[in-house]
Parts: sequence; structure tokens; C-alpha cells
Amino acid sequence: MGIWPVNSQDDLVLLGLNFAMFSLLSIGGVITVLPEIHRTVVEVNGWMSSEAFVTFFALAQVAPGPNVMVVTLIGWHVAGLAGALVATAGILGPSGVLTYVASRAWARWNQLAWYRTFERGLVPVTVGLVLAGGWLLTSAAATSTASYLVTAGTAAFVLLTRAHPLFALGIAAALGIIGLV
Repeated sequence: MGIWPVNSQDDLVLLGLNFAMFSLLSIGGVITVLPEIHRTVVEVNGWMSSEAFVTFFALAQVAPGPNVMVVTLIGWHVAGLAGALVATAGILGPSGVLTYVASRAWARWNQLAWYRTFERGLVPVTVGLVLAGGWLLTSAAATSTASYLVTAGTAAFVLLTRAHPLFALGIAAALGIIGLV
């Protein structure tokens, strides 16, 4: 497969179905299902390399807007404009409907003890899914001891300071330019 879109009907259908499924599984946002998206688009379907996936994720992170932009970029890569539209509709549509239904349920049941317990129970699930996504991105992007150190340093910078994460990205870029990473 080349670098440009495949553009087959089968890929569009598969793209839409996969992202519709991810939409319903993404408790806490698209970041929580990133490892499964990676597995599906890189390992199962071979639509892109791990490096391309990480690049699209990085672009979506630094661009203004929501994290879900990575899905649009993946769709574009797989099938051009049609792929971008299908993937975006797939990730936003089902979760949008589910959010509407859940908000109606929350308005009705939020004072009940079992419902508050259910909400609290989703917190560790979401944290675990976000950590799994971070591990996947680190594993795919880090290729040397130096790159692992830069990743760990960036994580520490973000966790321990209130400075914008783009400062850490700039430092990492500078290290790459001078050849240390």
C-alpha cells in the first residue's frame, strides 16, 4: 500500500464501523481507546505505519481543537476526504447519541446511591485507559534510550509544573536538532 488513500468502498465501510465501535468504547475521550485504534489501523488493517500513527497523533495534539482530530487525519490517510468524513462521523455520531441518552438518565437518577457509585467506578477505568494510551505512544515513538529519557522528562515536566506542554515539546525539538535524540 502506498502513502496515499486506498479509496475502496470496503475500506470506507470498515473505517466507519470501526470508529463507531471506538466511539461507544471511548469513556473519557478518544485518548482512552488510542491503543485499540492503533492496533486496528496499524496491525490489523495495515492502513499506516506506527510512525505515521504517532505523527498524526502529534499533529492532532498541537493543533487547536479537540484530540479527536487524530481520527479525521487517520480517515484522510486511509481514503481521502471521504475517509475523513466517515471516520469523523463514526467517532462522533454514536457517542453523541449515547451522551444525549446518558444526560437524560443522569438528570433522572443522579441522586441515587447506585448511580453515584457507578460514576465513581468509571474514574479508574478512564485513568487506566489513558495510561495505556500513553504507554502505546511511548512504545511506538521512542526508539532509543535518549528518546525514552526525553519522554520521561516531558511527562515529569507536565506533571510537576504548570507550564504549557509546548515548552517541553520545544526542548525536545531542540535536543533533536542538535542530535542528542
